Amino acid sequence: MDYRQHLEVETPEHVLLDYEIAGLGSRALAAMIDTAILVATVIATGLLGMWLTARFESPLILAVIGLLDFAFIWGYFTLFEGLREGQTPGKRWLGIRVIQETGHGITLREAAIRNLLRVADFLPPPYLIGTLAVAIHPRGKRLGDLAAGTVVVRDNPVEAGVRVVAPDEAPDVIGAPLLTDQEFQVLRQFAARAPQLDLGVRSRLTANLVARFADRVPARHLDDASFLDDLLKGETARRRGRFAVRSAMSPGASKGMSTPATGTVERLVAHKDQRWREYERLAARATQHGLNSLGSAELPDFAARYREVASDLARVRTYRADPLVRSRLERAVAAGHNLLYRGQRRSLRDLWRFTLRGAPAAVSEAAPYVLVSFLAFAVPAVAGYAALRATPSLAEDTLPGVMLDRAANARAEKRAGRGYASATADARPFVASSIIANNVQVAFVCFAGGIFLAAGSIVALAFNGLQIGAISGHYQNVGLLGYLWTFVAGHGVLELFAIWCAGAAGLLIGTALVRPGEYSRADALVIRGRLALRLVAVATILLLVAGVIEGFLSTSSAPVQVKVGVSLVSALLLAAWLYVGARGAPTSEVRDQ
Repeated sequence: MDYRQHLEVETPEHVLLDYEIAGLGSRALAAMIDTAILVATVIATGLLGMWLTARFESPLILAVIGLLDFAFIWGYFTLFEGLREGQTPGKRWLGIRVIQETGHGITLREAAIRNLLRVADFLPPPYLIGTLAVAIHPRGKRLGDLAAGTVVVRDNPVEAGVRVVAPDEAPDVIGAPLLTDQEFQVLRQFAARAPQLDLGVRSRLTANLVARFADRVPARHLDDASFLDDLLKGETARRRGRFAVRSAMSPGASKGMSTPATGTVERLVAHKDQRWREYERLAARATQHGLNSLGSAELPDFAARYREVASDLARVRTYRADPLVRSRLERAVAAGHNLLYRGQRRSLRDLWRFTLRGAPAAVSEAAPYVLVSFLAFAVPAVAGYAALRATPSLAEDTLPGVMLDRAANARAEKRAGRGYASATADARPFVASSIIANNVQVAFVCFAGGIFLAAGSIVALAFNGLQIGAISGHYQNVGLLGYLWTFVAGHGVLELFAIWCAGAAGLLIGTALVRPGEYSRADALVIRGRLALRLVAVATILLLVAGVIEGFLSTSSAPVQVKVGVSLVSALLLAAWLYVGARGAPTSEVRDQ
C-alpha cells in the first residue's frame, strides 16, 4: 500500500498530474535550514552595522540595517517562495516546493498570506499548531496553507530513474518475453537502484534474482551481475519486438489474460527517451533560472515539448506502464505546468498602482470589518479610561511600571521643556526604525490572530484599546492628559487606523471559518484571505509613514501647534487617499491585484 499523501490536478491539456505531498520531516528540516540561514544573516548584518556605525560615526547606518534585518526576517520566506517558484533555499535543498492547489506556481500574494500566518502556526513554540495541522490534514496543510490555498509537494521524489536500454545496446533477439510483467518491473527497478545500494545488499539481491530467473536462461557463461544486465537488455528487446503481444502471464492472473500493451510501452520509451531527456534539460534550466533563461527559439520549443510529454503521459497511463515511467513523466509535466501556467509577474508600476488604488479600495470593500475592528478597540479603550477615572488605585495593578514612572516624572519633564518621549537628533533614526519594526510586527500578529475564529484579532484589538484607555485615564487623574496626547497627536491618526485595518484583516479570515456564506469554508478562507492581505498592505504603508513621523517629529521639541497640524494634515491626506483610491480603481482590477 502507498501511505504517501497525493494531490491530483487536471491540466488544461486534460492530463491528470499526481503530486506527492511533502512530509512533515522534509518540511521541518527545510525550515531548520532556512532558520539557520536567517539567524546567520541577521548576526552578520548586525555585526557589520555596528562596525560601520563605529567606523563612520553615523547612527543612521545602524538604524537602516536594523530595519533591513526586520524586513529580511519577515520577508525571507515570502520573497523566496513568491519570486523563486515556491522554493526557499531550504526547500530547494530538500527537493520540495510550494504550489497552489490548482497546480499553478504561487505568486507573492499566496506566499505573503501563508507566511504572515506563520505566527499562528508557531504557537505554542515551537510550531506545535503547525506541526499538528500538517500531520492531521489529508494534504499536509498548516494554517497558512489553508488561508493561501497552497500545498507543499515533492519537487523531486526520491525514486530511481528508469533504466532505458538504447537500441544499440539491445541484443539481436527474437521471440516472446521470458518474464512476466511483474518480474520485468522488478528486474528493471533493481537495475536502476543497484548503484545506490550497499554492496552486501546488492550482492544478496543479485543472487536471489539470478536464482529466480536462471531456469528461463539455463545456458549462460556470465557472472551474476552481467547475467542480469544481459537478461534486462534481452527482455527489453523482446518487449519492443513484434512478439511482445505474447507477454508472459503474471502470477495469479486468470488464464487467457495477457498484457499486450507491454510491448507498446517499451517501444514508446525507447523511441521517446531522447526527446524526454532534452525536455527535462530545458525544464531544469527554466526552473533554476526562470523562463527568461530560454532563448527566443527555445521557448516555443519548450512549450511544444511540454504538450508532447503531456500526451505521452496520457498514453503510458492508458497502457498501464511501469510506475517508474509514469513517475518520470508526471514530474516532467508538473515542472512544465508550473512554469507555463504561473501567475503574472508584477512590475514596479503595478506596485505603484496598487499603492494608489488597490490598497485604499480594499478599505472601502471591507468597511464593515474595519468598523467592527474600530469598535473592538474603542469600547475597551473607553472602559479602561472610565475604570481608571473611577478607581485611580487600579493603576498600580494594571499599568506597566515604566508607565507609572513616566507619569510620576511627567511634571518635572514638562517644566524642563521636554515632551512625553524625547530623543536626541542622533538617536531619532534608530528610534524611528525601532518604532516601525515594532508597530508593523504588532499589525502582523493582529492579522494572524484572526485565523483562530477571529478571537485572536479581537483580543489583540481589545487589549491595545484597554491599555491606551487605562493609560489616558491615569494621566487624566494626574492632570497631564494633554501632555500625553500632545506626543500621540502627530502620528496617532495613521497608527491607530493602521491597527484597525490589521484587525479587520484578521476578522475577515476568522469570519470566513465561522460564516463562509455561499462558499465552502476552504474557498471562503482563500477568497477573504486575498482581501485581508490588501488590508495588511494598507496597515504596513500607514505604519511606515507613522513611524517616521513618530521617530523624527513626536520625539522632538517641535511646538505643539506643529504636531497638531501634522495630525490634521495626515488625517486629510488619509481621507483623500481612501476616497480617491476607492473611486478610481475598477472593481475587477482591484480584485485581481
